[in-house]
Parts: sequence; structure tokens; C-alpha cells
Amino acid sequence: MTRFGANRRQGATSTTPDPRPPRTPDPRRRLHQLGPLAQLRAGRLWWRVPQLLLGLVLYGVSMAMLVRATLGVMPWDVLHQGVARHVPLTFGQVVIGVSVLVLLLWIPLRQPPGLGTVANTVVIGLVVDPALAWMTAPESWAGRMGLMVGGLVLNGVATALYIGAQLGPGARDGLMTGLARRTGWSLRLVRTGIEVAVVALGWLLGGVLGVATVLYALLIGPLTQAFLPWTVVPLDPPPARPTLGA
Repeated sequence: MTRFGANRRQGATSTTPDPRPPRTPDPRRRLHQLGPLAQLRAGRLWWRVPQLLLGLVLYGVSMAMLVRATLGVMPWDVLHQGVARHVPLTFGQVVIGVSVLVLLLWIPLRQPPGLGTVANTVVIGLVVDPALAWMTAPESWAGRMGLMVGGLVLNGVATALYIGAQLGPGARDGLMTGLARRTGWSLRLVRTGIEVAVVALGWLLGGVLGVATVLYALLIGPLTQAFLPWTVVPLDPPPARPTLGA
């Protein structure tokens, strides 16, 4: 009887409803779909612009870390490395040039750029060259692995920072979303198709394809998602459009 009564009391305790109300996400901290002007009018530019620039600077540094680790680079950097082998330009200058060419592809897609798009096109390329000049490739295998892992994690932080600033996508991200919108294909399919083509072309031109390239493709999404809750700048939701007859 005692054991049965104890079990009943335990069962009653375990089914007692939690008096605390469920936590609801702050709607201001979600990513909004904003046009170029709405991005600027959404407020908190004193916070968002420095966060955007910090994210882009860290992005350029993370690119340099992966290059110096010599274990492979980001998918788009395979193309950048390949092109840099055949033109009299630095790696960073190639990054900027490819970004401009990708932006031209936005025109038929009718994809409007934002402040973050323009900054992304220029800042990363300007940062990566001095970062490469400052870094040296580690001699030990452990040092190269550590530099690779650090570059991957830092890139996840950097991506979350510039996305969380909500000032427009980068040139390559905008190409993916624009193609997905125009074709009706899934974003995953479009991104995979573009990056496979970019890696193949870059490898044929002499770019470095390695373990870091594969790890980046697998991990950058989860890493960015993990850091986004701490980097999305809270914005007031855009006003709802008046309905017809209102």
C-alpha cells in the first residue's frame, strides 16, 4: 500500500501543469523581409551599421585563416584562388571583381541591393589581403587544423553578424535567393547547384579543394543558425499594408 500510494503521489506530481507561461520569441528579433529603403528606415543604424562592418571584417579574416591553413577553402574561394592564378590581381581584388560580376546577374533577377550588399562587395576583399599578409601558414599539422577550425567558427560568427544587421544580403547570397524566387526551385537545390559549379570551375582553374571545403559546406548553415539568436538586431515589424477597402 505504501509503495502504491507513493507511486500515485509521484504520478500526480509529474502531471502537475507548469505554472510558468511558455516563452514566446520577441517578434522584433526575427529576420524581416525588407526592401533597400525599408532597411534604412527600420532604425537602429547606429547599432546595425557597425555590426555589419564588424561581421564583414571578421569574414575577411576567417577567409584568410582558411587559406593559410592550406586544407582547402570556402567553395567560392576555390573559384577566387583559381582566377587569381591567371590574372595579375591579388586574392582580395579577385574577390571584389567576382562580387561585382555576381551583382550584375542580379539585374535580370530584379534583385534590389541594400547597403549591406554594397559593403559586402567591397569590405571583405579589402580586408582579406592585409589579413593574408599578416598571417603565416603553421608548420605543424595540429596548427593547421586549429587554424581551419577557428576559421570555420569565426566565419559562422561573421555570417550571423552581417545577416543579423538586416541591411541586405551579400552578392552571392542574393544570387541564390533571387534564382530560387524566379525559378521556384528550393533554396537548398539552388545553393547546392551554384556551389558545385563554382567549386568545379575553380578547381579546373587551379583552386585548392580540400577537407575545409567539405566541412564548410556541411557546417556553415548550422553554425550561422546557432549564432543568429545573439546577433539579430531587434527591429519594429514593418507596418501592415492596408487591405483593399479599408
